[in-house]
Amino acid sequence: MPATSTAPHASHGPPGLPLRTLLRRYRNAGDLVSCEPVAQGLLNRGYRLRTTRGAYFLKHHLDGDHVSIARQHRATQRLQTLGVPVAPPVESAGGDTVAVIGGRCYALHPWIEGHHRDGAELTADASRRLGGLLGLVHTRLDEVMEPNPETRLSRLPYLSADPPDTLGLIDELLVLARGRTHADVFDRLAEHRLVERRGLLEQHAHRRPPPGAEPATGWVHGDFHPLNLLYRGAEPAAIVDWDRLGVEPRAEEAVRAAAIFFVRPTGELELAKVRAYARAYRSAAGTCASELAAAVHRVWWERLNDFWILRWRYQLDDRRADPLFAAVSALAVWWTREYDAVCEAFAG
Repeated sequence: MPATSTAPHASHGPPGLPLRTLLRRYRNAGDLVSCEPVAQGLLNRGYRLRTTRGAYFLKHHLDGDHVSIARQHRATQRLQTLGVPVAPPVESAGGDTVAVIGGRCYALHPWIEGHHRDGAELTADASRRLGGLLGLVHTRLDEVMEPNPETRLSRLPYLSADPPDTLGLIDELLVLARGRTHADVFDRLAEHRLVERRGLLEQHAHRRPPPGAEPATGWVHGDFHPLNLLYRGAEPAAIVDWDRLGVEPRAEEAVRAAAIFFVRPTGELELAKVRAYARAYRSAAGTCASELAAAVHRVWWERLNDFWILRWRYQLDDRRADPLFAAVSALAVWWTREYDAVCEAFAG
């Protein structure tokens, strides 16, 4: 919910949504002054509402149902009481946090003034605090979430990506990338990375994580990255977008988050910051070094076999993720070359 540079008196809200009718559901929200679109993502759209009583963030959930969204809301309400920086939704006069209008789900949140910070902006101390914050999230989620069948159902046999399947996908994507009538710089980079990755997979196929019991799971945020964390100055102000709250291997979320926060544009991880982050996470979450090392191996293998950005571009004709490709594809190569150093940073 960062500040926006859109016109201060814009009035373009969600199509078909009577904003004034929506605001009347809330006792103290005030009357509508303006509505500005501020974010658009895969799981939601966001709007900044200015009213006679202040500013709010209106979230239009594109995915999820009333029950699952309300569960996310209850989790953030409880987390706030335990000192986790979150932005729980505003309750309606009837005590509801989800407004269903025309079959669509909306939620009204207080507007949080803040900004996003990626790993390049974080000092070693801030990186340490980031790891401690994620560890706090994981431990507090254990306290606030009710026992759920998901925690039992998640204990299924673990199956990692199978190299022959990935090699087949690489061949498909190569045909699509090479078949472009007007190939551009992205297409040439995609071809280079696909050929390069095919060689790496053939070389490292024997390192595939073996099938076995599902790693230790717990409740996780599910999408912990710089765009879902707002800072006010040097301090985290709010963790937002809990759409993917669920039961997953917690150590893997810690590794994936670090690989997003601390990746340089050229694909290397800032290992000194990763080390500070990981040590703080292990301490706060009570996670042992061996569990985090195992998660590093699983996430490395996952990255080596993952081509979601190219699948979006070439199979779905969706280019929204194209700007991420250069760093993400370079990271998989660098991580393979520096595997031991990465493991030491997380688990040393």
